[in-house]
Amino acid sequence: MPLFEKAGQSPAELEARLRLHRLPEIGPKRFQSLIQAFGSASAALSAPASAWRSLRLPAASAEARRSPEVRDGASAALAWLERPGQHLLMWDDPDYPALLAEIADPPPLLFVAGNRSLLDRPQLGMVGSRRASRPGLDTAAAFARSLAGAGFVITSGLALGIDGAAHQGAVDVNGATIGVLGTGIEKLYPQRHRQLAAAMLAQGGAVISELPLDAGPHASNFPRRNRIISGLSLGVLVVEASVASGSLITARLAAEQGREVYAIPGSIHHPGARGCHQLIREGAVLVETIDHILEALQGWKNIGSSNATPPEPTQKTVPATSHPLLALLHAAPQTGEALAISSGWPLPKVLAALTELELDSSVSCEAGRWFARAR
Repeated sequence: MPLFEKAGQSPAELEARLRLHRLPEIGPKRFQSLIQAFGSASAALSAPASAWRSLRLPAASAEARRSPEVRDGASAALAWLERPGQHLLMWDDPDYPALLAEIADPPPLLFVAGNRSLLDRPQLGMVGSRRASRPGLDTAAAFARSLAGAGFVITSGLALGIDGAAHQGAVDVNGATIGVLGTGIEKLYPQRHRQLAAAMLAQGGAVISELPLDAGPHASNFPRRNRIISGLSLGVLVVEASVASGSLITARLAAEQGREVYAIPGSIHHPGARGCHQLIREGAVLVETIDHILEALQGWKNIGSSNATPPEPTQKTVPATSHPLLALLHAAPQTGEALAISSGWPLPKVLAALTELELDSSVSCEAGRWFARAR
């Protein structure tokens, strides 16, 4: 249920909400308590300190209401919203994402740079290790390309590793992708993904955050960001993760929110596969091909508007029937390592190509050996 009764706010109420949002120790639940207690953000800001104390709110929050820093931050946010392609979604907006509104603590305010309509399109969250292996990165990119090509919006956290590979995979096929930040949009982190974020926005993607625009990176904000990734998505795919990975937090939040959880298995000797194996033991869907995801979400296989067409790849791909690895496998089944020797390709390149061929249903892997499939 939306917190507010009516869509659209007066300029004074909008400014008051932005100020309330900037107060220390005021998260979604306290924000909700204030609005419910006083009827509006404007009334909450002008209420006496004794009224705030009666709600057991931190004294620091009440004292900061009229500080120049809070007022200036709200003014800067209002100026930011004047620029094209920059938006603010609130609980009472008719276009607040419907799935996100269902979670226990939806963000009261959500800053959006880019295409805000993506937030209500069917999304797949993709997460994994920041220190992913090369095969893990290649797998994430390959799955993202195929899922984006099937019409899903790829939603992730714009972090290093699997997140970045997932976003890049969607970008590679002109697909839609959303980056959910653990910082303010004006303090994008990590800095090395600025170019990736710009590419996402340039082709109709979005970057979003529940945090004030100038909020810097703090460790406590990233686990909270994860509930938004899962909350926006129909399901979450964990590509590669250790047992201590934050990706497992996202997966467990997804399960609590009633979303599907998918995990890609790996070698029992690879630490980055252990988190995925743990999720599978706990009931996550074991995923080897994109079909395992599409089968679980049959009603969403043909998504997007009725006149939508699949995105065209930006890079020329080799037809499966003429693929050099496929020719080798038609001669005899081989392991990935043997294919690397036979083809003269580096092993990571071979594994990436095999993933693409498997997603295209051209090859399959059984007992460690790859087989060409009859077409």
